[in-house]
Amino acid sequence: MIRKRTRTGDGGGSPRTRGRLRAGLSATTTALLTVTALAALPQTAAHAADTLGAAAAEKGRYFGAAVAANHLGEAQYVSTLNTEFTSVTPENEMKWDAVEPSRGSFSFSRADQIVNHAQSRGMDVRGHTLVWHSQLPSWVSGLGATDLRSAMNNHITQVMTHYKGEIHSWDVVNEAFQDGNSGARRSSPFQDKLGNGFIEEAFRTARATDPNAKLCYNDYNTDGVNAKSNAVYAMVKDFKSRGVPIDCVGFQSHFNSNSPVPSDYRANLQRFADLGVDVQITELDIEGSGSAQATNYANVVRACLAVTRCTGITVWGIPDKYSWRASGTPLLFDDNYNKKPAYDAVLSTLGGTPGGPGNPGDPDAACTATYTTAEQWGGGYNGKVTITAGSSPISGWSVNVTMTPPQKVVAVWNGSPTWDSSGNVMTVKPSWNGTLAAGASTSFGFTVNGGTAPPPQVGACTAS
Repeated sequence: MIRKRTRTGDGGGSPRTRGRLRAGLSATTTALLTVTALAALPQTAAHAADTLGAAAAEKGRYFGAAVAANHLGEAQYVSTLNTEFTSVTPENEMKWDAVEPSRGSFSFSRADQIVNHAQSRGMDVRGHTLVWHSQLPSWVSGLGATDLRSAMNNHITQVMTHYKGEIHSWDVVNEAFQDGNSGARRSSPFQDKLGNGFIEEAFRTARATDPNAKLCYNDYNTDGVNAKSNAVYAMVKDFKSRGVPIDCVGFQSHFNSNSPVPSDYRANLQRFADLGVDVQITELDIEGSGSAQATNYANVVRACLAVTRCTGITVWGIPDKYSWRASGTPLLFDDNYNKKPAYDAVLSTLGGTPGGPGNPGDPDAACTATYTTAEQWGGGYNGKVTITAGSSPISGWSVNVTMTPPQKVVAVWNGSPTWDSSGNVMTVKPSWNGTLAAGASTSFGFTVNGGTAPPPQVGACTAS
């Protein structure tokens, strides 16, 4: 997938201006860019399968994360975002209450912060969301039908114009159908005052504003075949038959023990794709831990890979601590940004190599940790973690190593381990080899019994 990249320091005007200029590239220029990008692929292939985004790209898909602007000042958050993901979705910064708190008065600064960061890293951006019953400023609900229609169309037009040429996909309308067995539309100011036609009108307005952006309908509890997904399916089928512009359907995919990954998940994605729209997994999180959570994540990724028109996956957050469901630990990174077994399962399912040499973390970090398997046999293996100092010397380091039961570490050398209460996470500090000059390396090793897969999850290096 060829991604738009915004050069920094090129004097070419604001990011908004540059986006509009990029949208006007001639066919000849686009062809030259494509040839150049394809020619460069072999040079990056050595690290192509060591991160979520790179592994997904090898499968022709993006792997994204929902991003909050107020975390972009946190080094580990940004490092993980930059290393692992190729797409971002603003969590709240593009919603109506954030960008148009009073009628006709628009504020894009926080959303711009996310878009600018994504552009600086060559990431795609999903726009979320234009028309939704929730997070509406109070003035919207008080409008009569005529004013509401005008306000809705103006909101879509102003927001999409601001980001024209810079958004890969827009969630044009979000969560317009009721839960339960009715298949009915949800009560909202738009539904109640404008009727069933408001969704079609929103999509037509969106297409007129930015003809090149993918236009999506997005919802939750539509992941399997049920009354709600059937109602969405009927709407999309009708839209396609009448030429109403719709390019994609987003499946939020929030799962837990009470709402597990449905057995017909793949089949449901496929039936929508068969209507001639892309399908995207837009807000994935799965409560749980350990191997059960890892298996569920792998099943979701496997379903997307099996559906040709499933173009990408977005997880709804980066570390567990910032999730809207934090108590359920639903994401791929724990509170300290250590990769969980679910991360390894996702990367493996995408065809990547967990713990590979392409996972050193932030190249500007004080130190990095990389894992390799040394010797391996039927019942276990020896693992090696290499610690490398960054651009400045360090006097100490520590690294977390997480094992997946029934694997157990039975010996450690060149490092001093301590264990958490579960007995699955060891924190290794130097036994004698803590002081490293800038760019210098040392290593510690360990022996594992109880199987050879999955490999251990090695967290970021912390210098002292």
